[in-house]
Amino acid sequence: MHAFAIDRRSLLLSAGALMLLGSTRARAATPIGQPAPDFELHDTQGRPVRLSDYKGRLVVLEWTNPGCPFVQKHYDSKNMQSLQQAYGARGVVWLSINSTARGQADHLGPAALQARYASWGGAQRAMLMDESGRVGRAYGARTTPHMYVVDALGVLVYAGGIDDKRSTRVEDLKTARNFVRAALDETLAGQPVSTPTAAPYGCSIKYGADA
Repeated sequence: MHAFAIDRRSLLLSAGALMLLGSTRARAATPIGQPAPDFELHDTQGRPVRLSDYKGRLVVLEWTNPGCPFVQKHYDSKNMQSLQQAYGARGVVWLSINSTARGQADHLGPAALQARYASWGGAQRAMLMDESGRVGRAYGARTTPHMYVVDALGVLVYAGGIDDKRSTRVEDLKTARNFVRAALDETLAGQPVSTPTAAPYGCSIKYGADA
């Protein structure tokens, strides 16, 4: 009986250690004020897209998954598309990234993914495939949506949730403080970002087993 209790405790401690290791890897990210990791991913048309291609432009990176209710909140309400359109008109490059691994229930291939966002009227510059999770891990992306803003010098100036209303309720958008909008407005005005980080919220990104 005593030996079983010790073995069970050891197993629990080992499991806890593994969970801690996994969460530590998930949080690994470039600090605010440092160069954003460059990357090359293919869009849903198979074309290569590099972050460094947009040096000199403000860039938004939006981690997304259309099966997530939090993502659906922002697209069904047109909240995300309105941001994409408004800031795209001001020269901001908006890149949406899907890091859902193949084999996960929410995984969609490039054509199906493109069709889903087209049905929503998505106005991002490109929808990028990160099925290996390599880029998501480099940025420490944990949820959908998880948002990042990179300035014209290639420096990360914002990372976190899209706003301060951690819910799936569309009505909460009316009173939400949109951190991405604020970061873009302040950066475009040549001002420092007043809230450079905020806790991300949404569905956990379904990385592969090696993530």
